[in-house]
Amino acid sequence: MSKKIVFLGCGSMGEAILTGLLAAGTPPQSVTVTVRRPERAEELAQAHGVTALASNEEGNANVEAVAGADVVILAVKPVGIAELCREVADALAPGAVVISVAAAVSLEQLEGALRPGQPVVRSMPNTPLKVGRGVVALSAGKAADEHHLAAAHEIFDGSGVVLDVPEDQQDAVSAISGSGPAYAFYLAEAMAAAAQEFGLSAEIAQILARETVAGAGLMLAEPGADATALRRGVTSPHGTTEQAIATFDDQGLPGIVSAGAKAAAARAAQMTEELAGK
Repeated sequence: MSKKIVFLGCGSMGEAILTGLLAAGTPPQSVTVTVRRPERAEELAQAHGVTALASNEEGNANVEAVAGADVVILAVKPVGIAELCREVADALAPGAVVISVAAAVSLEQLEGALRPGQPVVRSMPNTPLKVGRGVVALSAGKAADEHHLAAAHEIFDGSGVVLDVPEDQQDAVSAISGSGPAYAFYLAEAMAAAAQEFGLSAEIAQILARETVAGAGLMLAEPGADATALRRGVTSPHGTTEQAIATFDDQGLPGIVSAGAKAAAARAAQMTEELAGK
């Protein structure tokens, strides 16, 4: 990718995207990053070879960075997105595609804070991007055509699987893949706690749970893998696993997971409304 790419903000998620982008072959010299603290700017410049500016030192850093950019990635917290858009709106090239990674910030809110006709893409990445196993859902704004969407795909392709979804499905995506890694970690916590109830040490319990969940995830990542088929392959008739799965069903685990996901989606919708009112 020979485009000029700018990251406005670069926390853990932004750096995960940046790492994947560079690993996929993007030249570091084509990337500019802005952050607040000079220490963080120096850290990013040293680690990745990119140009990094600190807005606490250079008050006009964001505006200077986006000038002439082809792709601008908004990687600050949701509460600051609209203000950031207004700050850089007039400096953006008309054809520059603006990609937001902020949860719960709608395309309407993004477009309303930018100049009319600015191409915008909303994304929902998840934290496994940090290890190149993420999943990202993209939704294109009114002015974003197939070329702008393709540019957004290029940004994330080095970090995981990229999917296109209608924006009205973004809350569902957030509830499943956005929050989903925490569900897997929660399961590992519960498995470790159960192991300790059997008398295993905390260290061994954590290793058993961690490596089992991680290993199962790798099996799911194999081409053509199917969770139901993999589960059935481990569940021998009248065996121990069958007893565990039957107990999970009796205790209503599928319904609990569904209820949790619905609560997450509802909260995402609520956050969108709250941010719209700011």
